[in-house]
Amino acid sequence: MPLRRSLLGRLLAVSALVAACSVAATAWIAVQTTSGAIKQEQGQNLTADARIYDTLLGYAARHPTWDGVGATVRELARESGRRVALTTQGRQPLADSATAANAPALPPQASAVVDPLSVDTVLAARGTDGQGTAPDRIDPRAVGPFRLPAADSRALRRTADAKVECLNRAGIASDVVVGASGRPRVQVVGNDPERALGTRCDLAALDTPTPSERKALDTLTELADACLERQGREGVRLNSDLSWGDPAPGPRPSESGPLTPRVPLPVPEPRDAPAESAVPSVVTPERTGENDRAIASCVGAARSEQLSSYVASPALLFIGDEGGATLPGFDLSPANTARIAGAAALVLALTVGASVFAGARLVRPLHALTGAAQRMRDGEQPESVPVSGDDEVGRLAAAFNDMSAHRARLEEQRKAMVSDVAHELRTPLSNIRGWLEAAQDGLAHPDPAFVSSLLEEAVLLQHIIDDLQDLAAADAGVLRLHPATVEVRELLSQVASAHQARAENAGVTLAVAATAPGPGTAPAPHADPGTGPDPVLHADPEAGPDPAVEPVLHADPVRLRQAVGNLVSNAVRHTSEGGRVTLRAYASEEGDDGTVLIEVTDTGTGIPSEDLPHVFDRFWRAEKSRSRRTGGSGLGLAIVRKLVEAHGGTVAVTSVEGEGSTFVLRLPATTPPGP
Repeated sequence: MPLRRSLLGRLLAVSALVAACSVAATAWIAVQTTSGAIKQEQGQNLTADARIYDTLLGYAARHPTWDGVGATVRELARESGRRVALTTQGRQPLADSATAANAPALPPQASAVVDPLSVDTVLAARGTDGQGTAPDRIDPRAVGPFRLPAADSRALRRTADAKVECLNRAGIASDVVVGASGRPRVQVVGNDPERALGTRCDLAALDTPTPSERKALDTLTELADACLERQGREGVRLNSDLSWGDPAPGPRPSESGPLTPRVPLPVPEPRDAPAESAVPSVVTPERTGENDRAIASCVGAARSEQLSSYVASPALLFIGDEGGATLPGFDLSPANTARIAGAAALVLALTVGASVFAGARLVRPLHALTGAAQRMRDGEQPESVPVSGDDEVGRLAAAFNDMSAHRARLEEQRKAMVSDVAHELRTPLSNIRGWLEAAQDGLAHPDPAFVSSLLEEAVLLQHIIDDLQDLAAADAGVLRLHPATVEVRELLSQVASAHQARAENAGVTLAVAATAPGPGTAPAPHADPGTGPDPVLHADPEAGPDPAVEPVLHADPVRLRQAVGNLVSNAVRHTSEGGRVTLRAYASEEGDDGTVLIEVTDTGTGIPSEDLPHVFDRFWRAEKSRSRRTGGSGLGLAIVRKLVEAHGGTVAVTSVEGEGSTFVLRLPATTPPGP
């Protein structure tokens, strides 16, 4: 049989499929769980790192050097529980929260670059300051020469407070907001800042540049014009909000101050790159011309150049665990992939190996069963298969062995039956043939004795054929019954009358007892063949009937008389002269089970205990010589069992060799019909 169609092949396929699904499901769950945990931890670390980055970025925007940043670094490390280190772009240390001599080396890859003139927009967006970034990626806290002197800042603050008071009197809630340069501005509370334009509170005074701001703006304009001149373009005049062209009106109360460009500026390259290589990355819908692109690029480069001396130089930021580890990640490297694949292959190999071992143990007895069944089919002698255990396969093997042994017994019985039938038919046929040949040869005369002898042999032959026909009908389940109400004691009387002459000729007393056996006088009615000796019933034939109990059956009276008659005939044949055969019928006293017991007891020769299991077998006779004087055809008791079973009852026998036997029929009783 091909492996793919065998039980072992299917078992292997199912095991491999289950193992593969298990490995895949386990790996998927592990990856999902690990990835989720890593993402969660990364998100928490990224938030903390963004706050660290924003704090150091603000420090760089307000200080021209990194001197004194060590205290800030240590405070950030204490609050976050992380290691924080700053180095120059050449990896020269500026500050490190790990002060131990054996601190781990910094990783080759920095967490971020702290440069207020080129802000990391991802980390800045997660910062806690809420400042945001300008389109040119310059930190809004980097104001440089635009920072107001203290006197100018105080004067503008007084003006702003007056404007806020004016707006409050007009019913418009507003607050003073101070920018990074120290310039205050008025911010209207609510989502309609246009309301302040219709009041008498003139906010234009807050938008007028101070002398220091004008000077810084002029310097920025010169730097932008120089950039444009190198490109062969005309210079521009920058407004206080860093726009160009016509002077723009002052900002609204909700807008930013002079250092926030109204026109989005491009992202400049690092300060050490030439201005000509700057490529704008943001374009506003209002200004899409090539000239505006060049102006925006030059303004961004000019701002970076102007602020470079007021902010700290770019620094590398390293953020990691105290042990030196950086942000956790899920590194599915080739080595990790190979390990995972190796583990999965090992699991599959172990599963397949275990399946092969278990499947081989499972299939081996099945192969043995198949081979034994095929040999039996081919007509070979049935043989048993080894039983390996008490599991399902072992029980199947044991059942097969029982079936094989039973089949062997049936085959032996079939052969014996064929031989017995041939023997039983041969004897009367041989007698008939011999007498007829003798008459043909003139050696015998067809007188009445001659005819009577032939008739006797023909009747015997007919009796054997009728018995075989009854057995065949019972085996096929087509034995016809004509049930009717039967008075059991009356039926026993009829049977006794029919066999009375034979019993008298044999010198045997045949009687019907009207009472049930008393204690110690009858064998157990449920005794099975071979259960051992029981006392022989000696009933009083003179006892009168018990009027309280009259056994009644619903049975076929003809078949029931045939069964009891076979037992009586057998008992008379095996009872010596002077012996007794007793018939008895009574209701069972073992609970209210509605059972009637019919006993046929004799005081004959008895049956050896080793022969008791075979007394109801076909063609079995205690006298192996098959003498007509001591035995019949060997079918009588087999017919008794079949007739009783057809009525839903059972038959059993108990016997003591040399003392007698008792045959007990147990039949279901019925309530006699009313008058």
